[in-house]
Amino acid sequence: MDENKDASLLVIVLDTNPSQRIIREKPHNLTQCLDSIVAFANAHLMQKAQNKLAVLACHHHATQFLYPTPGKPLDIRQVDGQYEVFTLVEKTIKQKLAHMINTAPPLTTPTESLLAGSMSMALCYIARINRNKAPGSKINSRVLVVTGSNECASQYMTYMNVFFTAQKQGVVVDVCALDKALSLLQQGCDITGGQYLRLEQLEGFLQYLLWVFLPDPQMRCKLVLPPPVKVDYRAACFCHRELIDIGYVCSVCLSIFCKFSPICTTCHTVFKAPAPIAAKPKKKKLKA
Repeated sequence: MDENKDASLLVIVLDTNPSQRIIREKPHNLTQCLDSIVAFANAHLMQKAQNKLAVLACHHHATQFLYPTPGKPLDIRQVDGQYEVFTLVEKTIKQKLAHMINTAPPLTTPTESLLAGSMSMALCYIARINRNKAPGSKINSRVLVVTGSNECASQYMTYMNVFFTAQKQGVVVDVCALDKALSLLQQGCDITGGQYLRLEQLEGFLQYLLWVFLPDPQMRCKLVLPPPVKVDYRAACFCHRELIDIGYVCSVCLSIFCKFSPICTTCHTVFKAPAPIAAKPKKKKLKA
């Protein structure tokens, strides 16, 4: 009886930044990904009546909730033969995303995605849901990040705060990388006990979502999933984004650099140049 009362909250963070290579080269890929995300979200709701869902869109200028919408739900005409909740999820997500893209400021140069801030909003939403839950009920929360953007060095501290906050709250972070390998997000998955998957092509995107990310984390140990990749916890320098063993760390913002710089490029703190190490005087041999 207790297991039937447990609910699963899934928060999907979808990166819709037009600067992503997979969207910049083929704009129709965004529509394909959105359809797969909607089908995956409805499959999550179909597993149990108590399951909850939230979807966030991470654009180049802002982050917005696509579902659920604050206030009164949208007035959507019911489709014959389709569960009304599925219709509400699909129509709401597509209408809100279309409005967000149409009202976005024009993009002249490629910009970074506000992914770390979107994950912070997801954790805040999870905390609010847990605070308002009914007494005696339990909610298993997780965050799924779907992105094709590169990692951003300026968001390093926010990423670290998100990962350790999620670990403390018991929130699992899953990541589906659609383009390049993301070592920082891979570390976050390992810290929170989530699943990291990199797709080199979008064919079969929905099948991967249903296979890898639909089961709850408690059930994944009983399934045959892709083998985990060894996580490299070496730090990446903020100047060249290369993994290093020894480097320089800013004492103010903890930014990491492979070479000494008199000014921290992250927080603009000025440092003194390191003084040369004085050579030890040679000991004179005593004459017998």
